[in-house]
Formats: sequence, structure tokens, C-alpha cells
Amino acid sequence: MCVVCGCAAPTDHGATLAHEHEHVHDHGHDHAHDHHHAHGHAEVAVNARTGDLHYGAGSARVSVPGLSPARAIQIEADVLGENKRLAAINRAHFQGHSITAYNLVSSPGSGKTTLLCATIEALKARAPGRAVAVIEGDQQTSHDADRIRATGAPAIQVNTGKGCHLDAQMVADAFGRLPLHGHAHGHPTHSAHDHGATAHDAGGLLFIENVGNLVCPAMWDLGERAKVAILSVTEGEDKPLKYPDMFAAARLMVINKIDLLPHLDFDVPQCIAYARRVNPAIEVLLVSAKSGAGLDAWLDWLLDDPSASAAPLPSPSGTTATEQQLRQRIAELEARLAALSPAA
Repeated sequence: MCVVCGCAAPTDHGATLAHEHEHVHDHGHDHAHDHHHAHGHAEVAVNARTGDLHYGAGSARVSVPGLSPARAIQIEADVLGENKRLAAINRAHFQGHSITAYNLVSSPGSGKTTLLCATIEALKARAPGRAVAVIEGDQQTSHDADRIRATGAPAIQVNTGKGCHLDAQMVADAFGRLPLHGHAHGHPTHSAHDHGATAHDAGGLLFIENVGNLVCPAMWDLGERAKVAILSVTEGEDKPLKYPDMFAAARLMVINKIDLLPHLDFDVPQCIAYARRVNPAIEVLLVSAKSGAGLDAWLDWLLDDPSASAAPLPSPSGTTATEQQLRQRIAELEARLAALSPAA
């Protein structure tokens, strides 16, 4: 998880890693032993037949140079817990503003921005009273936000620098600068397609386009109603198995660029089977932003149950799916930390 690699924002984990790494290398003649231990080599699973290495098989499910498994687990639990608190504030804020937020996640080049532009144009015809806004996440540039603004929809670019995902605080800061937020506080909107309707009247849609990355955004709750994993047919049908955390966290998988299927060896049924192997409840839509195929079904999904648009999707336990996943993950981390504590 990226919460222990130094890119997490809530605390200065980069300094923590540097300090712990320096501490490990301060032991003089014991350096080789400590270096071996601190890098978690005992946590690596080795395939005896092929020699393949699996650094996610240990108690921390990650290997970070200079960081013990116990410390990695503690940092991840702390950071996810703080982000969860901020995400809950976002969720309540969205609900108070009658806004449905969707977190769009994918690898780079899946067509998220092109799909968003096509979605915004289609919404003008399908739901002209529906206010729409976008938060764009990238490491650098405002290229994607500029493309969204060209449709007439407001957008805020969030550049993460070295960060590999958006977090709840970033989303809160960006949301406060959008017309969707200003509506509820009596400020006028400048959305080109709201036709005088307010976000509160129509129920606004907020699209959060996350940084292109099929790993790090998986466990970061932003306060969204659902994560939507977008998979291009150019990427291969095995991505749900290679990146299971992302597809396990998603409510919907959109298989995009289906206009290219005649030119590729992409097995659609196999891709869906792989996704449902890691997430039996995941919904699937096939879409082409270029040809428009599947856009009506995509809009149906987005606009489903507008009376409850601000409410997160419930799980059988009564918590939202994302909340439940985070609680389970934090509980799992705390249990692992407790088991490691005597030897840490």
C-alpha cells in the first residue's frame, strides 16, 4: 500500500522512513543482519520451482526498505484511519448538498477523461437540470481539467506531485472551490448546462477522476457513493486478477473502448469472470465513448434512484461498502500489529 511508501499526506511518513532507515544503517558490524531483517526478506514468499518472489505474502502485505512489518502495519492503520475520518466528513458534506459523488479509478490511458466528456454532453440531453462538476487528479498538468471545462462543466485540477492517488482532504479542498458547493451556500453557479436549476433542486453529480493507477487508490475512501473501475479493452482481460484490490473495491466495472474489440484479442466474458472472481457483486457495463455504444446504460446507472442520490450504497451490515472494507482492513491491520508486537 502507498500509505507506507512516503507519498501519504496526513503525516510526514517520508521523514519517518528516512529516520528508520538511518537507524537501521547505524549498527556498524551488525549492518548485514539488520539490513536483511529491516528489508523484510523473511516476509518474502519464494516459489521453489521458478524462483519468483512475492513481497505481498507477509504480515504487512508490502515490503518497504528500512521499515519493519510492524511499523508498516501501524503506519497504514493510522493513515487509513485518519483518511476514513475525513472521508466521512466529505460524505456528510455531499449529502448535505444533495450531491452524488463517484470515484473513477483506472490505469493511465483507459479513457476516463474521454468518457467523462461524452458523459457530460449526454447528460445535457438526458438530464438538463442536473448540475455536474469534476475533480481531476493527476501528478502534473491541467490538461484533463481543461478538456472538462471545454464541455461547459466546472472542473478543479488537483495535482498530487509525487503522490499516486487522491485522498479525502484533497477532495474536500477541491470541492469547496466548485459551483456545486457554492449553490448550497447561496452562491450562483456558472455551469453551462444547469439552465437555472440548483444542485440542491436537481441533485448534483460530482465525478472524481483519480490519478491513473490500479493500485494505490483502491483503499482510499474519498466520501464517494461508489468507486467505478474503468478498464480499456486495450489493457487485457486479466487486469482484475493482477490488481484485485481495485476491482474488489469497485461497485461497477466499465469495460471501455469496445469499438476496438474487432481489432483485439480481448475476451469480454473472461474479463467479467475474472472481475467476479475477486468481487462477486461487481456490476459490469460495456461502453464506447467514441461511438456512444453503452452510454445510455451508463447514464441509467449514474442517475438510478435520484431520490437517494446523496446516500452511499449500503452493505448488508448497514455500513457503506467502502466503509465496511476500510473497517475490515483497519481491524486486520490492528490484529496483525498485535500479533507482531512481542517480536517487534
